[in-house]
Amino acid sequence: MRRLYDWMMGEARSQRATHALFWVSFIESSFFPIPPDVMLIPMVLANRIKAWFYATLATAGSVIGGAFGYLIGYFFFEQIGQPILDFYGKAESFGEFTSWFNEWGVWILIIKGMTPFPYKVLTITAGVTQMPLLEFMVASVIARAMRFYLVAGLLYFFGEPIRDFIEKRLNLVTTVFVVLLVTGFVAIRYVF
Repeated sequence: MRRLYDWMMGEARSQRATHALFWVSFIESSFFPIPPDVMLIPMVLANRIKAWFYATLATAGSVIGGAFGYLIGYFFFEQIGQPILDFYGKAESFGEFTSWFNEWGVWILIIKGMTPFPYKVLTITAGVTQMPLLEFMVASVIARAMRFYLVAGLLYFFGEPIRDFIEKRLNLVTTVFVVLLVTGFVAIRYVF
């Protein structure tokens, strides 16, 4: 795993970085274990002017890769999806998770899709539960854009000092963001 991480960090500094960011975002959404943030963070720090471009590229790769994960769940769960869930230690809780997903799919996808929770588990589950594809794609765009734009925005505005904070506390950053977002939606619904 360390060699893979080191390779990704090296790619983040190369001329092929934008292509690598797209493809890492793509495969992370269906089976790859390392999140694109490992490339996104050093790329934004190296060229903060391109922060929004990099966030868009990571979002596009992740959403398209998520569609691939959806297809794995929909058509190839036994052959491919189950071993992926086993790898991430999510196989035992999968039955309970699918029942929640059937009831709250879009919201689970949006909220968990913004966090470091393995996104491929969500995409495969969406395929297994046969979540409507349009709902899946819209929720994926929202979740992944919010995640990558949050990281890129923090780096754009605060630079290197925020890097350690993001790397060590990404769960906290996204949880606070989700709480604020949900509070905002509730306030809009009940106040206006």
